[in-house]
Amino acid sequence: MDKLLKSKVALVTGASKGIGRGIAIKFAQEGCDVAFTYLSSEAQAKELETELSQYGGKIKGYKSDASDFKAAEALVQAVVEEFGKLDVVVNNAGITKDGLMMRMTEEQWDAVINTNLKSVFNVTKALQRQMLKQRSGSIINIGSIVGVRGNAGQANYAASKAGIIGFSKSMALELGSRNIRCNVIAPGFIETEMTATLNQEVVKQWADSIPLKRAGSTEDVANTALFLASDLSSYITGQVISVCGGMLT
Repeated sequence: MDKLLKSKVALVTGASKGIGRGIAIKFAQEGCDVAFTYLSSEAQAKELETELSQYGGKIKGYKSDASDFKAAEALVQAVVEEFGKLDVVVNNAGITKDGLMMRMTEEQWDAVINTNLKSVFNVTKALQRQMLKQRSGSIINIGSIVGVRGNAGQANYAASKAGIIGFSKSMALELGSRNIRCNVIAPGFIETEMTATLNQEVVKQWADSIPLKRAGSTEDVANTALFLASDLSSYITGQVISVCGGMLT
């Protein structure tokens, strides 16, 4: 059977670990040429380059800060020059700086909005010209169920992820006539390096409150990204797909 992303080129931001890494691996396995970004973890990025290369596609990691407008512009230009086109972009770069509103600093607010939301604007703005020229493309933005329902102690994170939803729906409306699709994946509780440091008793309590009785894996999110990146989802745009085991029901 042909691989789902054969001869496609994808850019995944923030791919050195967690969900981004899972998506980059899944894409490479499905025949995609993958460009990815990382911010600080040089060693992890080199390791990922090596891991992805074994699947036979073209792979390249770029050290780039998506929250910097000019850097995002330079990144997209470099990727298009190197790979010749850009079929799929996954805006995944994200951080948390949690705290109750009464204690949240302006710095904590700005850092999360810039990294999580402004980066999506920056990268989408930069890639628009290429996708319009191609008259095709799939933009996949990683949101969160917190962006749909809110969460105490995460006003900055929830606002950034809710912003991604409004932005993505607007892009779907603006770019649809050129066959460019834009969707959001809203993960629930996903096991990553970040959650590994949490108290296991707390993790178990969370899992018990989820209808499917387990935390999600990065592969659960990557499978959804694969669907949205492939031609299987060619009539789907402007949607928010929750990957949350039924938490948001």
